Amino acid sequence: MSLRAERVDTWRWIGVPTLVCVVATLLFAAPIRVFGLQLPEPVFPLAPAFAWAVLRPSIASPFALLGMGLFLDLVWGSPTGLWSIALIAAYVMVLFTRNMMTGQSRTMMWSWYAAASTVAISVAYFATTLDSGVAPNLVTTLCQLLPTMMLYPFSHRLIER
Repeated sequence: MSLRAERVDTWRWIGVPTLVCVVATLLFAAPIRVFGLQLPEPVFPLAPAFAWAVLRPSIASPFALLGMGLFLDLVWGSPTGLWSIALIAAYVMVLFTRNMMTGQSRTMMWSWYAAASTVAISVAYFATTLDSGVAPNLVTTLCQLLPTMMLYPFSHRLIER
């Protein structure tokens, strides 16, 4: 068994998770109703954003987040740049606190992921309030935050890879 480190391709580290987030967002944005309820709209790009900031920050990560944020803006009809700012805010928060995360348990990492999700959704909430002059519904905001927090296993899998 070899213990040497393996070089990770940028395509596998950034490209594949980006494509997975795009496909997942499109699937969940489809007008499908289950028991009369629409599918939740979690912010899928937060999972790789967290993993990229925790494990291996690179110069390509913020650009991928910018692109995914603009994609979310187009799909969800939000103002251009809203989700890019929210994703970058969460990425920067994790980047600045990543030294405190090293060696933490999976439960504690999930807590950090929940905090990053809260930062991103809060930034989007306040930016929307400033842009429109009307605060979005808090219940629907929480209905987006909770499924987003449940995406941590995908982020954990990316970190483990």
